[in-house]
Amino acid sequence: MANTATTTAPRLKALYDTTVVKELQAELNLGNVHQVPKLEKIVVSVGTGKSKDDKRALDTVKNTVTKITGQAPVERLAKKSIAGFKIRAGMGSPIGVSVTLRGARMYEFLDRLVNVALPRVRDFHGVKAKGFDRGGNYNLGIIEQSIFPELTFEETQVLHGLQVTFVIKSEDKAHSRALLEKFGIPFEKEGGNR
Repeated sequence: MANTATTTAPRLKALYDTTVVKELQAELNLGNVHQVPKLEKIVVSVGTGKSKDDKRALDTVKNTVTKITGQAPVERLAKKSIAGFKIRAGMGSPIGVSVTLRGARMYEFLDRLVNVALPRVRDFHGVKAKGFDRGGNYNLGIIEQSIFPELTFEETQVLHGLQVTFVIKSEDKAHSRALLEKFGIPFEKEGGNR
């Protein structure tokens, strides 16, 4: 018997395919549709910091990242030695965890981040525009995991931050920013009172 159930694309993926591509091609004066910036993946990472040797802290971080992203994280070891932090390259306990989101999970995470989590940030004036690197990728630092509604009060007792990296295939930073604005990411107003 054939499976007749059809899966629907995430809301932001459908929005990108139907309207964002055409709008960006016109606004950025791009001759080819393949030049339009595209979100390739989102990497969510958390460093364990001072509690790198505490197994319970690592388990808490892993549980948090799993609930927020819907995907089990991978433990990360140090790539190089740093004497001041008592870290040796590749040895000992993990110094953090990370998750790489692609496809439907990536768009669903982005939708929840923009429409549910970021509006819960206290005194929020938008995300900083300085987070773009040379390749046009955007890095967003989140101070507390408590802005995500998937977590219970007990799971937010041990506070930690998150690093969210948007890997974007684009020609420059301005094109990447235009794409993220179409997805609803609120950038800080230029020349604000901050």
